[in-house]
Amino acid sequence: MTQRNTNELFDLSGKVAVVTGGSRGLGREMVLAFAAHGADVVIASRKVANCEVVADEVRSLGRRALGVGYHAANWSDADALADAAYARFGRVDILVNNAGMSPLYPSLAEVSEELFDKVIGVNLKGPFRLSANIGARMVGGGGGSIINVSSVASRRPSPAEAPYAAAKAGINSLTKSLAAAYGPTVRVNCIVPGPFLTDISKAWDIKTFNEHAKTAYALGRGGEPGEIVGAALYFASDASSYTTGALLDIDGLPR
Repeated sequence: MTQRNTNELFDLSGKVAVVTGGSRGLGREMVLAFAAHGADVVIASRKVANCEVVADEVRSLGRRALGVGYHAANWSDADALADAAYARFGRVDILVNNAGMSPLYPSLAEVSEELFDKVIGVNLKGPFRLSANIGARMVGGGGGSIINVSSVASRRPSPAEAPYAAAKAGINSLTKSLAAAYGPTVRVNCIVPGPFLTDISKAWDIKTFNEHAKTAYALGRGGEPGEIVGAALYFASDASSYTTGALLDIDGLPR
């Protein structure tokens, strides 16, 4: 394969991507990577002002962008986001279900129904509805790529994140079922990240984490936000044309 052909595999020119949780962290990295490779991007998160900041970054790269306020736990918000994307761009080629949350709680017995429902809503219900809505339209439009974002917690759950881990395990399962439902024209794959040093990590005891990571992970550290980009571009582009239903761990290999 020539270098020219390799570059073409990752070209997203003329494509439209929707990224939830796209205003910060891993979502922002994916948004900017898609734009740098030629895609127009819809950035969705709860605070539309933050979406517009990233939208301006996309426009500075010469691509079109739309910021949309979106609460992943609200069924109607998923439908409104899909409608907004199609109204503005007429198509969606790439959907990234990246929005998520994992709130702390004092004990399992003290997890409230409200907290449980919110965690399941944001991490599982929202991706389901958005994928069902946009996925069906992708099939009608000739194809596309859906990328779910799970978590290493889905494979290695702990008591400190039980509802979150269960929801992300549901995302792993959902990836397989959607891939079967929407093939052969729509591919559905999943990124399974480990600990990444995004803005969320500012709440960690980072010195303790870094010491722990030296022995707890084969790569000896947490991930840098930009290290998610390779997987996202692979799944979004023609480079993964024969890949669907895949779960790709990007976690530094926990020991």
